[in-house]
Amino acid sequence: MSEPEIAAVPTSPPSKAATDSPGDQAKELTKSPKSFSASFSIWPPSQRTRDAVVKRLIETLSNPSVLSKRYGTVPQDEAAEAARLIEEEAYSFAASKANADDDGIEILQLYSREISKRTLETVKAKAAPDSTAENGSSSPAASATIKEETPSVEES
Repeated sequence: MSEPEIAAVPTSPPSKAATDSPGDQAKELTKSPKSFSASFSIWPPSQRTRDAVVKRLIETLSNPSVLSKRYGTVPQDEAAEAARLIEEEAYSFAASKANADDDGIEILQLYSREISKRTLETVKAKAAPDSTAENGSSSPAASATIKEETPSVEES
C-alpha cells in the first residue's frame, strides 16, 4: 500500500524564499543566523537594576519581615546607608571575579550571594549591640559577673 500524497496549498502569496532557487534558499539560511545573533549578557547589571536592588534592600532592612522578627528593623536612614554600602561592596567583589569568557550567570549568582551574606551580617551586627542594651549593659565587658570565692585546695 502506498502513502497518499499531500499537496501543499498556498494560502498567502509566495515569499521571496519560496520563489528563489534551492541554492538561493541555502544562502539565505546561512545568512539568517548572523542577522539574529545578538549579544546577551546579564553581567554587569545596569545602573537601574543596581538602584532597584538598593531600594529593595532598604525595604528589607527597615520594614517588618522574617529577618526583622529575628534581628529587628533598621531605621530608614541607617537602612539607606547600609543598603548602598552592601550593594557597592557586593558589586565590587563580584566584578573582581568576572572574566570575559563568562556569560554572567555565575557572577550574578555570586553578586546575589554576597548581597545576602552582607545583609545578614549587617542585621546581626545591628542586633548585637541592641540585645546587650536590652540586658541593661552597653557592652559585654560591662556585664562582668562576680565570681564566688571558693577555698582553693592546695596539693601537698
